[in-house]
Amino acid sequence: MITVVSGLPRSGTSLMMQMLMEGGMNILADEARKPDENNPKGYLEFDKVKQLKEDNTWLDQAEGKVVKIISHLLFELPTDMEYQVIFMVRDLDEVVASQSSMLERLGRQGAPVTDIELKRVFTKHLSDVKEWLARHDTFRVIYVNHHEVIESPEAEAAKINDFLGGSLDVDKMIACVDARLYRERAKTS
Repeated sequence: MITVVSGLPRSGTSLMMQMLMEGGMNILADEARKPDENNPKGYLEFDKVKQLKEDNTWLDQAEGKVVKIISHLLFELPTDMEYQVIFMVRDLDEVVASQSSMLERLGRQGAPVTDIELKRVFTKHLSDVKEWLARHDTFRVIYVNHHEVIESPEAEAAKINDFLGGSLDVDKMIACVDARLYRERAKTS
């Protein structure tokens, strides 16, 4: 069994990796991407994931561990293996704002598309991913809302712990949630 943390970029995947690590799970990560202003607690990524389409031989190293795989790459996972997926969901306005802020802090520009078009692309992609995951019985999936993790970490950590078999240290998972890092928030009406 491989545990996968997934979602769009800037949807809370790094936070979830931190929670699972603090909760007692072994993670598959390297130090290729260092903590920075955008993710001061670290990204907890495994660089080989980026080449998943060309090379998936590293998946054996992920057995019994947690690995972060961005949602666009989930389609590249072999469907003859067993996975439990924690899929992070975040308000698309927040995702777009967080990505824009990150690019600005890095001194880069994003693709020349409007926020509306980007949200349309993300909406279609998320629908495609959910449909694809539902078609494959080798994927057990829980959808976790980023906002709820920040606002109700106790309840969300308990749900995640139940999904993963009930052996995590929920108090340590909760303790690593830092609401100060929730910088891009959806506007409430």
